[in-house]
Amino acid sequence: MNALVTGGGGFIGSALARELVIRGDHAASFSRGDYPHLRRLGIETVRGDLSDREAVLKACAGRDVVFHVAAKAGMWGSRREYYQANVQCTENVVRACQVQGVGRLVFTSSASVVFDGSNIEGGNESLPYPTRPMSHYTATKAIAEQCVIAANTSKLKTLSLRPHLVWGPGDRHIIPGIIARARAGRMRRIGDGDNRVDTTYIDNAVAAHISAAETMTQYPCVTGKAYFISNGEPVLLMKFINSILKSASLPPVRKHVSVKTALAIAGLLEFVYKGFGIKTEPPITRFLVHELSTTHWFNISAARESLGYKPKITMHEGMKRLAEYYRRMDTTLHETSPAE
Repeated sequence: MNALVTGGGGFIGSALARELVIRGDHAASFSRGDYPHLRRLGIETVRGDLSDREAVLKACAGRDVVFHVAAKAGMWGSRREYYQANVQCTENVVRACQVQGVGRLVFTSSASVVFDGSNIEGGNESLPYPTRPMSHYTATKAIAEQCVIAANTSKLKTLSLRPHLVWGPGDRHIIPGIIARARAGRMRRIGDGDNRVDTTYIDNAVAAHISAAETMTQYPCVTGKAYFISNGEPVLLMKFINSILKSASLPPVRKHVSVKTALAIAGLLEFVYKGFGIKTEPPITRFLVHELSTTHWFNISAARESLGYKPKITMHEGMKRLAEYYRRMDTTLHETSPAE
């Protein structure tokens, strides 16, 4: 296939582009930044901004499939910023695919689009979007997802994937955040610690995207829908976090705080940050408190049965690979450090 990956310089996007090239497909990355390492891997690099309609239109020309992975993530910022990045840019991608005759569009959404702050146990795709979204990120991703699904036709086949907590070597968001908090002494268990969550190892997330692109050509009935993606192994959240810390040779989280106290602290911080116009994200937000203290795992039967999705890398194997990744990083760091 001749594929364009938006956000090809990011964690999921770069892993997806690499795998496409390994398979023998042609992969192009569309990103604002320059990523020479992608070119060295044989990935075509196209620099541009998704808010530039003409640039997106040009980048989509001649593609068989577009993987729209790029998004503004995080939990802090104005609704305008999130809407522009996640909704308007998605509209530009959809329009470019329609104009350029692209046959398939796979959208990278998030399982959080259905999260309302309460427990989710084995939820499937019948879960509704919440009437009061938990954040600007989840609200705008939900709107973008609906835009992509509504664009599904016989000429442009579309679908949406909802991976949850994608992690693994090379992650620049979840794992670095956990490690940074732990090193700063700011990690706490919130609540009783018995909440289970779904996660998705990066290789499995990539496999889901490729399976979706291949299946939607042969079986059009799978299109125009959203699918939850995960490892299919719900785990205790604190066990997951402590395993990550162990892989980085850090001690487990021992301190804890109640949900009520955490929400009060988060609410106060949000009030102060908004009041003083502080652009950086607070150490903790109410959305993060709900994410860390509730159970949320999903039924991935639809992805397994309709898309042929098979999560091959288990949690155990993923953690082994993560630990090896950090060992290699430590070795490289010591080898390149100047002699004392």
